[in-house]
Parts: sequence; C-alpha cells; structure tokens
Amino acid sequence: MIRMVARRSNDVRYFTDDKALELDGLRDGDAGWWLRGRGDTSDPRDVGSVLGTTERSRVQGYDIIVAAPRPISVLIALDPNHGAGVVAAHRESVRAAVEYLEEHSLVVRDRRDGEDRDEKGQWRSIVSFTHGVNRHGEPHLHDHVLVGAQPEQARTVLDSRGLFAHALAADALYRASLRHELSERTPWTAWRSFQGIEHVAGLDEGYRALWGGHHRERGDKLHWQRHDAREQWRHDQQRFVAHGVLEAPTRHRTTLDEHGFAGALEGRLDVARRHVVEAWSNAARFGQSHQALTRAVDELYPQLAGGGGVREPTISVREARMTSLIRAHGDRPLADRDLADWRQRSRDRSRDGSERSR
Repeated sequence: MIRMVARRSNDVRYFTDDKALELDGLRDGDAGWWLRGRGDTSDPRDVGSVLGTTERSRVQGYDIIVAAPRPISVLIALDPNHGAGVVAAHRESVRAAVEYLEEHSLVVRDRRDGEDRDEKGQWRSIVSFTHGVNRHGEPHLHDHVLVGAQPEQARTVLDSRGLFAHALAADALYRASLRHELSERTPWTAWRSFQGIEHVAGLDEGYRALWGGHHRERGDKLHWQRHDAREQWRHDQQRFVAHGVLEAPTRHRTTLDEHGFAGALEGRLDVARRHVVEAWSNAARFGQSHQALTRAVDELYPQLAGGGGVREPTISVREARMTSLIRAHGDRPLADRDLADWRQRSRDRSRDGSERSR
C-alpha cells in the first residue's frame, strides 16, 4: 500500500543520485518528474526546494511511496516490449493518487476565537522519482513523491492525520486506476480478487513467489544499469517454478462488485467519502479510470462533498450501500453513460414511489 515517511532533513541526494537506469528506455524522460513545479531533478537544490516547514516543526515534508502490486511490477522484467506502457500506466495512477490526497487530505488546522478550523491547502510544488527495482534487484515498480510539510501560503504545517487517514483510499484509487490504465496501454489485463489480491491474467503465480520482495536482510542501496538489471532478472528466472495461472472472473468487468463494496463497509458506524472511495476502488475488479471513479462517487454521494482531512461529512452504512436501488436496477455500471442511465432509473423509481404514497 501507499506509505508515508516523514522527512526531517532536506538532504535529497538519495533521490537525485539514483538515476534508476534499470528503467532506461521504458520511462518517458529521467527518473525524476514534476507533478507541479519545474527544475532540474538531478540538482539537490531544485529538488530540496520542494520541502518546507515552519520554525516550530522538525518535519520538512513527506516521502509518499506508491508501489505497484507485485504481479504488475514483474511485467517490466518479463515483457520489455510493453514495459513503457506499464511504467506510463503507473505514473498516471501515481498522479491520480497524489491529486486525491491533495484535494481531500491536505488541510491546515487554524485556531481562531478558541476554535480549531480546518482550511484546505495546496502544495507549492511536487516532484516524484520512478524506480524499477528493490534493494535485492527484484522488479519493483514504485515512486517516491516528495511534498513539503507547509502548504503554499499557510502559516503552519499540514495536519498529518489527514494524510494517514486517507492513505488507504488513495492506495485503492491508485490500484483501480493502474488496473484500468494497464489494459488501455498494454495487452495485459489486471484484476483484483474478492480476497483483495491483485492478479494479471495469463501470468503464472510462480513469478509472485520468485520475486516476492521478502528478505531477512534489508540489502544495500545499489544503482542499477539497465543491462545489469536484465541480466539479474534472467538469472533469477532459472529458479522459476510454475504455480499455475488463475482464470480471471467473467463477472464485474463493467460493473461494480456490489457484494465486495457492501462487505468493505461491514462493521462501520458511519461512512465518509474516503471510505466510499476505498470500497468502490477495490470493488471495481478490473479497474476504472480515476476520472470516472471520482465522478461516480461525487454524483452518487453528493451529501459527502465538502470537508477534508479527518473531518468529513458522514452517512449511514445503509445509505452508502444503496441496497434497495441495487436490487431494483442491478449492479452499478462503471461507464459514465451506463451509470447515468442507472441513476435515471433510480430517480424515476423514487418519483413513482412518491406518487403512489400520496
């Protein structure tokens, strides 16, 4: 999942010194790329300017680590012909996750007249670094997104509780976007099981065991060349043991898995927008574009608009599940046009029910 690491130093050479050449030829441009702002991503001064804080805070900023699920990461080792599409899908989905965090988790607490108020903030600049291996040379597609602790034009630092509260929703949104973008940019299809495990159709599960990412020792930080990484991956594959290919489900390719959506809310006392985003993203088994997903949540749950950080409007679990409407009209579609038709039928049903009750 997405990890948030607080940075108490503005020394960014860990990122600027690593050219991530293991992705050379698969990535558009250098390892570093700007989501907002500009500058030389190999210059520690330009990158370090992203971090910023106040005199009272020791936290300079945050390293938001966004990692692709293991089966999608291994595609850069197994299918170099479509590796560029995999990396592009990942970067687009990283952008989606960061946009979500900025829009919904980034708030600054301001005390006025004895009351705490949350004011939305915006990062002045955002820079990210795309890497393709872990410390043991295994394929591990991930980004380090650097942001400052003090939002633009704010007097204080951001409320870190908001970042951590929305991490699960941002990660689920990233993965739903990645599954969608992968199918749009490559021949591969990714899907999420009911148990919450990501799979790639046609990819033997033995690769998950081969490059599992679990080691007793953390390993040393190495700078890989593209040739060395490919040689390492070819050598690793000599230990490959087939585990079999899982067959992708035939249902829920174009609709939400309502059973999974409802189950994700089980046990909650109330539901905020971030909980809906997380449940919806995970229930879109074959993914959904982040734009369509955001529109769907905003249109179906307008009562959850507003707020931010840890203070969001809430509704009941019953309202969030929309069980009666789903029973009447079927699972909610993922495509904009089909969802609009579904919503129209539900509105017609509500009006008919109102007329009959008079």
